[in-house]
Amino acid sequence: MNKAAEKASQQVESIFVSPMRSYTLTALDYYDQIVSAQLDAVRAYSDLSIAQARTWLDVKDADSFKKAMESQQKATSDLMERMKGDGEKVTSISQSFIKDSQKMAEDTTKKAVETAKQ
Repeated sequence: MNKAAEKASQQVESIFVSPMRSYTLTALDYYDQIVSAQLDAVRAYSDLSIAQARTWLDVKDADSFKKAMESQQKATSDLMERMKGDGEKVTSISQSFIKDSQKMAEDTTKKAVETAKQ
């Protein structure tokens, strides 16, 4: 009976515990990457906003107003480019997570089928 219990314990470890641990590690890595990307984006957007506020505070005449407008146009362009890049980064991270999760699910299913056949 002891060998049967040990075999059952190994099967549970192989079929459920180990794959769940691997998935959890993959999910934690995914969340870490997503939160990091979001924090980087928020920091960049905040820096851009503060820089623009400082530019507008320096407006004193028509020439400085013109420079502030040009700066605003460039900042808007930079912001749009940054947002596009951030969106692509999040999409890439998410697609990688989905791919890894699907692979793990397939591997776990194969192990379960093989174990059931034994």
